[in-house]
Amino acid sequence: MKISATIITYNEERNISRVIESLRCADEVVVVDSGSTDRTVELASKLGARVLESPWRGYAGQKNLASEHASHDWILSLDADEALSEALEGEIWQIKKNGADCDAYTVPRLAQYLGRWILHSGWHPDRKIRLFDRNKARWIGDYVHESVVTNGRVGHLRENLLHFTCDSLSEHLKTMDRYTTLAAEQIVDQRKKIGWSQLLLDPPWTFLRSYVLHRGFLDGTEGLAIAYMAALYNFLKYTKAKYMSPRRD
Repeated sequence: MKISATIITYNEERNISRVIESLRCADEVVVVDSGSTDRTVELASKLGARVLESPWRGYAGQKNLASEHASHDWILSLDADEALSEALEGEIWQIKKNGADCDAYTVPRLAQYLGRWILHSGWHPDRKIRLFDRNKARWIGDYVHESVVTNGRVGHLRENLLHFTCDSLSEHLKTMDRYTTLAAEQIVDQRKKIGWSQLLLDPPWTFLRSYVLHRGFLDGTEGLAIAYMAALYNFLKYTKAKYMSPRRD
């Protein structure tokens, strides 16, 4: 069983070395870059990755392109700000040794936010399919929150995929601005009606769910920031969609 690791990038010189160096269990690393202006391509190439350049076609589109250009059917898809933990790497080595008994596998993600590992707030285990047979699975999602769908059997790995999120609130706000715009475009494209309930009720409910129901208070000050930012995300998403909608004309 051979595995192709795939990564999509755009100006990821801060992260690219860490993720590639964690992929010792992969038989090749394929990077699809969408026009980086920093050292991403240079660093990836020096670490032995095969780098392809392609205009941006959306998150799912880029990731499917990476799968299509892989040499092997088994795909291990990571984002540039992720990395395999040593335990997860060992678990994947065992699958390679013994053979796969499923067509796709989910992995739990453990996120680091503002320097702290987040164990609550609805952020963990945050399972995602990341190891799959490309003949049985593909990425979907035109805007944000892309995911893998499969028509095969899904297994579940135990060990954590490490996710290195924002190091500062400024970075979080910058990322949120981009993602809320994409989320708003999706809402408009799907012709969903935006009412005052979304603007007034969804943000406080999101805060309550993250901080209280998902025990974000156990994540300290970082948990409070996560809950507040989640509420702000929803408010911005719906507000942007309301102002984008042609129904206002």
